[in-house]
Amino acid sequence: MRELDRIPTLTTCAIVGAGRLGTALATALGATGLAIDGPLGRGADPRGADAVLLCVPDAEIGAAAAAVTPGVPVGHCSGATGLAVLAGHEAFGLHPLMTVPAHGTPVFAGAGAAVAGSTPRALATAQALAERLGLRATAVADEDRPAYHAAASIASNFLVTLEGAAERLAATAGVERELLAPLVRAAVENWARLGAAGALTGPIARGDEATVARQRAAVAERTPELLALFDALADATRALAAAAPPERSAA
Repeated sequence: MRELDRIPTLTTCAIVGAGRLGTALATALGATGLAIDGPLGRGADPRGADAVLLCVPDAEIGAAAAAVTPGVPVGHCSGATGLAVLAGHEAFGLHPLMTVPAHGTPVFAGAGAAVAGSTPRALATAQALAERLGLRATAVADEDRPAYHAAASIASNFLVTLEGAAERLAATAGVERELLAPLVRAAVENWARLGAAGALTGPIARGDEATVARQRAAVAERTPELLALFDALADATRALAAAAPPERSAA
């Protein structure tokens, strides 16, 4: 019998790790009708589940996996870590491409996810969990995971850092963060629809270096700690504008 024919129906999942992600996944998966054991504390050895999902910090995955008795697929939720850390188990990876804030309920449905599996059953387990959560699963190989995770950090973590810089500079002009938010949302939506080159607007895209110089002077005067960031972003934006096709829309 082929291994694919022996993939069991996923009815129960044990979750190890009671942090933000473990708690959020336990709630979201439980809402789909899947029986959830947990979230359990680190070092737990759950029995009787069809799969075990480790929602612990990257540095703790190996120890958490070693505590689990082999027999069912065991997975982790790390974006940057491969499957080798789960040695001794049928290993799978399930990394939701979504933030889990300290406050509020994350919405997994419609988000992306990186999945992987060391066996067909393990991969099918990751895909089944992703499907229950409404995630759009994409297989990402171990050697590609650091690049994938770096892209996710740029798109999410670094974006928040960038908006924090904008917020600080705007405050010197008496402009509140809330007034920048619609602009940010529109820019992100345009990027999602058109790609970076098609969504780029502003003085650099127009070749208006005189305005950029005045902006730089203001940054240097009011938030000099942001000047290096401004210069690096301006250079990157010039490169993007130069590489954009002539028909790029500035609307």
